[in-house]
Amino acid sequence: MPDIKKLFDDATVAAKSLKKRPSDDDLLLIYALYKQATTGDVQGERPGFFDFVGGAKHDAWTKLKGMSTAEAMQKYIAKVNTLKG
Repeated sequence: MPDIKKLFDDATVAAKSLKKRPSDDDLLLIYALYKQATTGDVQGERPGFFDFVGGAKHDAWTKLKGMSTAEAMQKYIAKVNTLKG
């Protein structure tokens, strides 16, 4: 059975070539899960009020604070697999 890192890398490639554009909520979730898996807990200040996209990304990532790398990878893989249909 492939290790989780290989599955995560495969899911990352698959996420970039989805046939249908995911909803904004799904995009925020896969962004946040990816960041949590690759970087860990959120870093830096929340972007300013007029940076709506940056603020939404920061907020989504903040919600995952404390989640382990392995758990974030597993959830990312599962989410991408559901989006592949």
